[in-house]
Amino acid sequence: MKVSRDQMQANRLRILESASRLFREKGFEAVSVAEVMKAAGLTHGGFYGHFDSKDDLIAQAIAHIFTAEQGDQGDQSDRGNLGAYLNAYLSSWHRDSVGEGCPTAALVADIRRQTPAARLAMTEGFRSQIDRMARAVAASGAAASRRQGVGAWAAMVGAVVLARAIDDPALSDEILDETRAWIEGNLGRRSQA
Repeated sequence: MKVSRDQMQANRLRILESASRLFREKGFEAVSVAEVMKAAGLTHGGFYGHFDSKDDLIAQAIAHIFTAEQGDQGDQSDRGNLGAYLNAYLSSWHRDSVGEGCPTAALVADIRRQTPAARLAMTEGFRSQIDRMARAVAASGAAASRRQGVGAWAAMVGAVVLARAIDDPALSDEILDETRAWIEGNLGRRSQA
């Protein structure tokens, strides 16, 4: 049975959404193509109509995650509310919602073992996040904004990675809270809860 072009696009999006969530939850190696297709509600045989290989799916899923994330969050400099972004990113919800959260914090340790295409997709995602942070901090001068954007982004990702890695809820919350306070103090801003 022939599938329409619109249905093919919808199926591809379902595959990317399912893969994106599963890869963030479990890591690249622990997720099979069959598992992705099942989560998307499709048969395994249809996979190769959309992707050349699992490696191709990984690279495209990473790019998809960052594209979707940019659409969801918008430009921090346009929103003008870096504090709200910090509160959302450095939250217990984000820490606990690995499959729906930031691809950087979820996949950063696994990406170095992936293909050049996957690493390029992650690199482009990092660039977009750093650029967004640099615009949001708006320090005096482009170099200062970039430096503060890189530092804030690295601290945020590191805090979430650390908060997810430990089994002490109080220490985990402290890592998130103190990182947020440290960033706000260094950027001279206070969040609006």
